[in-house]
Amino acid sequence: MRDTDHFSISNTTKGKLPRLPFVMMKEKVLGKNYELSLVFVSPAKAKKLNLEYRKKTYVPNILSFPLNDSSGEIFICLDVAKKEAPLYDLNFEKFVGYLFIHGLFHLNGMEHGSTMEKSEKKLRTLFDIK
Repeated sequence: MRDTDHFSISNTTKGKLPRLPFVMMKEKVLGKNYELSLVFVSPAKAKKLNLEYRKKTYVPNILSFPLNDSSGEIFICLDVAKKEAPLYDLNFEKFVGYLFIHGLFHLNGMEHGSTMEKSEKKLRTLFDIK
């Protein structure tokens, strides 16, 4: 696990993590003082979390859980991200960045729609995730 001022990343899979500017992305959307935990999980763990907290039975690519106004958790399933990346015309690394940005905006209180899409696109452009 890596900890950097209010941000931790842990990999509970055997997969290799992409090298992305996670801290910079997080700070752009949530600020430096937001406490964020990013966890990379197996399909089984992602499915279990999705069922337990959202009553959904499928394996999600990402789950975002706000804990309070200044902290939250993001879970990304690397196996699903690898399978879905081509559907978005992105390589694996860029798609993980795409998912992470999406999760950040959910933690920032945004819901799906044109405002969220515009905000995500602006940040993806900034970090060269197109």
